[in-house]
Amino acid sequence: MRGVIMHAPGDVRVEDREDPTIIEPTDAIVRLTATCICGSDLWPYRGIEPVDRTLMGHEYVGVIEEIGSEVKTVKVGDFVVGSFVISDNTCEICQDGFQSKCVHASFVAGGIGTQAQMARIPYADGTLVATPGQPDADLIPSLLAASDVLGTGWFAADAAQAGPGKTVAVVGDGAVGLMAILAAKQLGAERIIAMSRHKDRQELARFYGATDIVEERGDEGVAKIKELTNGLGAHSVVEAVGTQESFMQAIGATRGGGHLGYVGVNYDVKVPGIELFFAGIHTLGGPAPVRRYLPHLIQLIWDRRIDPGKVFDLTLPLEEAAAGYKAMDERRATKVLLTLS
Repeated sequence: MRGVIMHAPGDVRVEDREDPTIIEPTDAIVRLTATCICGSDLWPYRGIEPVDRTLMGHEYVGVIEEIGSEVKTVKVGDFVVGSFVISDNTCEICQDGFQSKCVHASFVAGGIGTQAQMARIPYADGTLVATPGQPDADLIPSLLAASDVLGTGWFAADAAQAGPGKTVAVVGDGAVGLMAILAAKQLGAERIIAMSRHKDRQELARFYGATDIVEERGDEGVAKIKELTNGLGAHSVVEAVGTQESFMQAIGATRGGGHLGYVGVNYDVKVPGIELFFAGIHTLGGPAPVRRYLPHLIQLIWDRRIDPGKVFDLTLPLEEAAAGYKAMDERRATKVLLTLS
């Protein structure tokens, strides 16, 4: 099969890889229908994460070709959506809704790599969710978004306690931030403030439910949020970038007693303890337990109540993955979908 391998920062190649096979009785082999490039894939691309012939990709949808003898909840021929973190969905932590911290958790990126034609998914019963039937072609981008970016944005909004009567501020206008806006709207938020400087992303933010746009950043961004909220700050804030400035901006924009949901991969972010102490806010974040939300998100998509697939603004064949990485790195694309033949 063909798959994306990152040899070194900026060095993305599509090469032949061995076809996956069943190893454990809980495995499933999925022939992928679509995959994509994530913003977090840019960390190794830019040399911030170590990379050395790394198998790339962690977002995936496709059809099950083979299952192990112990797989019970999905079957050959099912169209499935999978989480970007492997989980058994039965351990105590999974049962508490944090499948991304399962006792058997492992990341799909690196070890499996789903920017490829096929993938072996361990703990298939706990990681994969079948759709109600074979999806129409136009639903596939949205179902693919559920594999990570939608589920991550949903977790961020949920962690921030977005809901009726709440003002939500979203720091970051990338794919995850846009999905957090969609989620906040679905969760019933009264007001959603998107922090964005890019006109095309502002338009998509409004499509997904943003009521206000704030272009200022840093201290000026915090001041603007407070100006819009009678000096109090937002009830709910999503941090979807992962830089020092964005994280401190998110803390500053959260009102006393409010909730901050952070899902930006925050390399080198250092939060002064005294500032967090006196902020007096709730914080929750980390790798999103996408598996918790998948059944609900799949049904919303299936019923055409949400359209997260609009977040993909560039579609390329798998063989042109290197061009997709370059486009995202240069901010010419928000999120790239890779098609598979």
